[in-house]
Amino acid sequence: MGPDSGPADAAGPRDWGAWPDVPEAGSSGASRRGSGRSRRSRRDQPGAWEGFTGGKDAGGRKRSRGDSQGIVPDGPDEGSPASRGPAADPQAVARGICLRLLTMAPRTRAQLAEALRKREVPEEAAEAVLERFSEVGLIDDEAFAAAWVSSRHAGRGLARRALASELRHRGVDEDVVKEAVEQLDPEQEVETARRLVERKLSATRNLEPAVRTRRLAGMLARKGYGPGLAFRVIREALEDEEPENPTFSVDTDYPLD
Repeated sequence: MGPDSGPADAAGPRDWGAWPDVPEAGSSGASRRGSGRSRRSRRDQPGAWEGFTGGKDAGGRKRSRGDSQGIVPDGPDEGSPASRGPAADPQAVARGICLRLLTMAPRTRAQLAEALRKREVPEEAAEAVLERFSEVGLIDDEAFAAAWVSSRHAGRGLARRALASELRHRGVDEDVVKEAVEQLDPEQEVETARRLVERKLSATRNLEPAVRTRRLAGMLARKGYGPGLAFRVIREALEDEEPENPTFSVDTDYPLD
């Protein structure tokens, strides 16, 4: 008998398909097909391979449901001492949080401190990281405030009052706020107010003079301009628009400087 011969209904020790189907005398093709399905069904039954491994993997661990397909769990068993690992270093966690936030946009020290607090970083570790970042220049509230004033005035036309409020809201120290907003030239502030009024003037042309004045003054007030400066530049703009028919109207209920 050759090494690959054997009865049709027997299972080979190494190769399930090594032995060919040898039909018995008087058997039909249907019986041969049925015999092949029988071998495959026995082979594919759950746990069929456990006879060779005893229900355990190569490491001696009991097979899970997924192991019946030859899949071994990745890593240590859940709940074992090896799965817990060492506790994370609080300062390393704080450094990672700060660097990620600073990569997205400049932040003040107070903003970073608040972010660390929300993530429950211990206060001592947070303070150590913030102090170190300040020493190496990654945190610089003075530079932040100066850049904020320049950018927001040029881009949004904000006056010193609004700029100071925004910086305080971001936790900048009051002395740093005053120093930053004082760098804005008063004449530059007036010119910015004039440009803002000129930009909105045409949109109010069909309104009553008093209504135009209130709307323009409200727009400047929201950007931090005082009433005295606001009404002055509005009066100038309206007089230049219609010198023969002054339309400037002061609302006595609006506070003046």
